[in-house]
Amino acid sequence: MDPVITTIGGFELRWYAVLILIAAFIAIFLVNQEAKKYNVKFDFVFNMCFWGIIMGLVGARLYYVLFNWSYYSSHLVEIIQIWKGGLAIHGGIIAGLLTIIAYCAKYHARTIRYLDFICAALPLAQAIGRWGNFFNSEAHGAATTLEHLQKLHIPDFIIKGMYIEGVYYTPTFLYESIFCFILFIVLMIVRRGRYRKVGSVTALYMIGYGVLRFFIEISRTDALKLAGFKVAQIVSIIMVIAGICIIYDNMKKGRFEDLYNDKNNIDKIQF
Repeated sequence: MDPVITTIGGFELRWYAVLILIAAFIAIFLVNQEAKKYNVKFDFVFNMCFWGIIMGLVGARLYYVLFNWSYYSSHLVEIIQIWKGGLAIHGGIIAGLLTIIAYCAKYHARTIRYLDFICAALPLAQAIGRWGNFFNSEAHGAATTLEHLQKLHIPDFIIKGMYIEGVYYTPTFLYESIFCFILFIVLMIVRRGRYRKVGSVTALYMIGYGVLRFFIEISRTDALKLAGFKVAQIVSIIMVIAGICIIYDNMKKGRFEDLYNDKNNIDKIQF
């Protein structure tokens, strides 16, 4: 699978970069559409998403480089070559979250409220972004056979793309992309719930993606490790626990208290 779409004057336009950009624009559009229902200004939403995405990309790269420092310490120039792959989603989530917390604090906005807007759109962006891994021949699972892949009834172009250096691999990128899309649909439905509370969408995203990534990581052969443990699985467990804590906190509130769909239950931001 060729990761390069075209080359113009020595500049390579890669599928990885294009798909990440598409995912980012779609996410910003969806977040703004939801925020607009609550009269949140576009400039506030755009700037929040813009800096969240930029710092998320930086965090995703630094996270990946940190856990592969034995290689990058001898190849420092390659640290900035993110178009060749090497972004860790958990690093992006952490950095993006910290950026959004700081941004909301600056404007005295309630962070969890805006995380609900973002987390509903995030799985769709992740589902699209995983196809960038496909074109870069990364984020795949364990070695398998052609016969096994054919039994899964997946398209031939994916099977061909999973044939890397003479070996067929499990398309874990595809599994994650499909389940992220399903999670996106679920969150779209959930946030319309009449008595859904603020923070519930964020919590369900953390639990849903945490569980998904934990099991996907079992088969991944390029997983980042710390002391023999897969880092993504550790972070996924933390995400699930945090999500459960948010739901537990919401359960202690009254039935009509702190509702997600209450248009009066949002900050009046001076932006």
